[in-house]
Parts: sequence; structure tokens; C-alpha cells
Amino acid sequence: MYICTMENEKKNITFIVNPISGTKSKEELPQLIEQRIDSTKYNCRIITTEYAGHAEAIAKQCITEGIDICVAVGGDGTVNEVARALVHSQVALGIVPCGSGNGLARHLCIPINMKGALDIINHGKTDFFDYGAINDQPFFCTCGMGFDAFVSLKFAEAGKRGLVTYVENVLKEGLKYEPDTYTIEDETGKNQYKAFLVTCANAAQYGNNAYIAPGASMQDGLMDVIIMEPFNVIEAPTIVTDLFAKTLSNNSHIKTFQARSIRIRREHPGAVHFDGDPIKMGTDIHVSIKPLGLKAVINPDTTEDPARPHPMVNAITSIVDKILT
Repeated sequence: MYICTMENEKKNITFIVNPISGTKSKEELPQLIEQRIDSTKYNCRIITTEYAGHAEAIAKQCITEGIDICVAVGGDGTVNEVARALVHSQVALGIVPCGSGNGLARHLCIPINMKGALDIINHGKTDFFDYGAINDQPFFCTCGMGFDAFVSLKFAEAGKRGLVTYVENVLKEGLKYEPDTYTIEDETGKNQYKAFLVTCANAAQYGNNAYIAPGASMQDGLMDVIIMEPFNVIEAPTIVTDLFAKTLSNNSHIKTFQARSIRIRREHPGAVHFDGDPIKMGTDIHVSIKPLGLKAVINPDTTEDPARPHPMVNAITSIVDKILT
């Protein structure tokens, strides 16, 4: 454990490091903290997780101890675990993203490199954000069922991470996935859809800069509900390209609306995902938004993801073409 000099007048930061999560080495983290976190303003400590669920337990202890900032160092699973412990507390979530998706970090404009992320934490600026719940399970970016939950299962089983693996799974599995029928009820009424997927988005993207809900905000008290109707093999490349170009909402197979709370009944039980983590649920599902329930460290220059397409959208189109041919 690395510990900065302790003085009562300073703010306290705990870094929760999952050594086996994500795709990046964390060996240089102690040295970078010493170099980039202002020791005249902050006391720092690093705690390494030892088992599944340990990050959440540490974060809860941070609340008891009155820690000011609790930093998740790892992939999306680690971030979710720490964040769900901190909701409705005064402890701010910080993120040093080390995963392949990094959905929440990207939405909050947190740099994907360690040095940049630590510089954001050093600024110490915080704000409050909405989070969601699917059958009482907290999520912070997206939750969903249908094909995206199925892809989450395949991605977890793939043995490797990264953008290419994600696109491969979307295309190869998507072309043989059977849509389901969903009855969705919100504040305005009830509708039935034959759908490839139903996603509820608190933030704009899944991760990997795959934008399922371009323009979604984590501070409006609403979720964006995305219904993707079935499409054929010829239309698949356009769907994938739109996902990364932030133009999915213009696609004719997409229906969207906003809601505070919805109830979903589907024909078959099966996988759902929350922030990319797959889990099995039944046929009746409730999803709701909890307004401004999470305090988080933010980029002092840009609070939420600006509306610009993925810088590698042309390369992604090339990947799609190669996979399909």
C-alpha cells in the first residue's frame, strides 16, 4: 500500500485498484500518483482488491471513513462496482480507466491514459449525475436486453478485448440472432415491438466509442430508450458504422424515446446487461432513472461527451468490410 503524508486539513483520496481487471498494467500507478497528485492538497492511499466484490466493500468503507474521493482503477466492471457503492453519498467517484470499453470515463471526458486521468482528479472538480437501475441493479451508462446482452455474453467469453473483437461479435453473432417481442410501458402508455434489442441509456455510449444514444445526458433525469428493429445482412454494415459515427438515431431501424421509468415484458427470459456485465433475468423488467444520485470527479473543461463522431470511423468501416467479406 502506498500512502501519502497524512495531514487532517487535506482531502483524502483512496485509489481502489483491481489488479486483474482491464487491459492496462497498473504497476506505474504509485509513481504517477506521487508525481501528479498535489500532496499539499491531498492525502492518497492505494488499496488493491483481492476478490470479486472487494472493490464495492472498500468503497463502502470509504463512505464510513469520510473519504472525499474514491477512485476506481480498472475496467468498466470495477468502475460499476465502486460507483454503485457510492450512490447517494458525498464521496465522489474518480476514474482511472484501464479497460477496453471505458464507457463512463469516455462520457465524462476522462482521458483514457493514466497521466491525464490523474490530472483530472488533481483538479478536484465534482458534480452530480443520474444513474439507472434495472430490477434494482444500478447501472451508470447503459443496460439492455436482446442482442446487446447476447453480445456482452460473447464478449465476456471471447478471451480477448478491444474494438476489433467487439465489432466481430456484433457482426458475426448479429446476423444469426433472432429478435424477440417486447411490450414496453412508460408514463405515456404501452406499446409492443418486434425488436433486435432494447437498450436504456443514461449515457451516450456502450464503451469503445460505440454510441447507442448520441446526445444522451446524465443530468437530465431521463433515460434514452432505444429500440432496434430487425435488419438484414445488407443493412448490417450501415448499422455498425452508424453506431460509431454517432448517427444511429437517423437509421430507419431505430426508434427512440425518453422516459423516467419503464416496464418491459418480453416473451423469453434470458440475458440482460448493465454496463456490459451480463446477467440472467426473467420476462418482467423494470428500469428507472435515479436523478443526480452519483457524485463524480469531472473534467473541468468539458463535463459530458461532446457530439463528435469516432475519430476512427473510416477504419471501423474498413474492419466491417473485411469481416463481412
